[in-house]
Amino acid sequence: MLFIETDSPPPFYQAKLTPAKRKQLDQWFIGHRTQSYYLKRFEQFDKQGYLSPKWHWAAFFITLPWLLYRKRYMDALVYSVAGWSFIQLNIAIALVTFEFVAMSYIPEAYQMAIRIGIAAVIWLFWAAMVARWTDAYYYRMARREIADALDDYPQDAASQEAHLRREGGVSLFGLGLGFGFFIFALMVINVQFLPIVAKQRESEILFDAYYATKTAQDHVDEVYQQTGQCPVSLPLVSGTQQVRLRIETQMEGIPSNDCAVIGTMQNIKFPTRYLNDHTFVFYHNLDSNDWECISSLNKKQAPAYCTTD
Repeated sequence: MLFIETDSPPPFYQAKLTPAKRKQLDQWFIGHRTQSYYLKRFEQFDKQGYLSPKWHWAAFFITLPWLLYRKRYMDALVYSVAGWSFIQLNIAIALVTFEFVAMSYIPEAYQMAIRIGIAAVIWLFWAAMVARWTDAYYYRMARREIADALDDYPQDAASQEAHLRREGGVSLFGLGLGFGFFIFALMVINVQFLPIVAKQRESEILFDAYYATKTAQDHVDEVYQQTGQCPVSLPLVSGTQQVRLRIETQMEGIPSNDCAVIGTMQNIKFPTRYLNDHTFVFYHNLDSNDWECISSLNKKQAPAYCTTD
């Protein structure tokens, strides 16, 4: 689609056709859906005598469903295999290059957003390139099919019409197939790939939350050993906005305790926002005169030394 001849006259142009006959052939190929739009575009290309970029919103947002909707099945296959592979290769090259050259200078909080931004810019660039040349591509397809119909059935208008309606027009089945593919791809991402990203991010967040709470507990313990009392008014700073720290004199449901440091996870974004409001709790056990840890996380998420068991 991006490598279309721009020579004059346009490819497969039938100069001997009358304007009325050419319009009739175009109508048979285009079908009833958005016929006026494409007739206007085809007339522009015919008058100017060469192909040029125009803008096509459907191709920008949903290129594959549009190709299937317009019965360009083989081109849709080539686009989905070769086109997407080329885009993904460019994204991979850009991400790897940026990772080695500049990522170390970017604060960790912005690194994921920058990765997503790089991929989005490359994808949008190619989507825009496709959208600019879609009308020229469809015009070329129409002129090729019309040339084939005239060559195969030079004196048979009914056969010409049948050929063009078969090769052109629209397919609601193709449109549904295109959107079905996108839904399937989103399901695969959600089920297979998103958990991998979330698991890595989850481990980082849990480590930071545990470390911040443990550090605060060490500080509280120093004061506790000096005063023999739980320093509930002691200011605590977690060093991260994702952990809120507080001190309680007793924790409900935990026997024989007189001081506890609670770290509550907060402000956590997708895809690990399910960690919000979960806690790490270090409490002073009066029976053993030691600090112990529990967590509201389940057994798989919480560290082995910080569970409710």
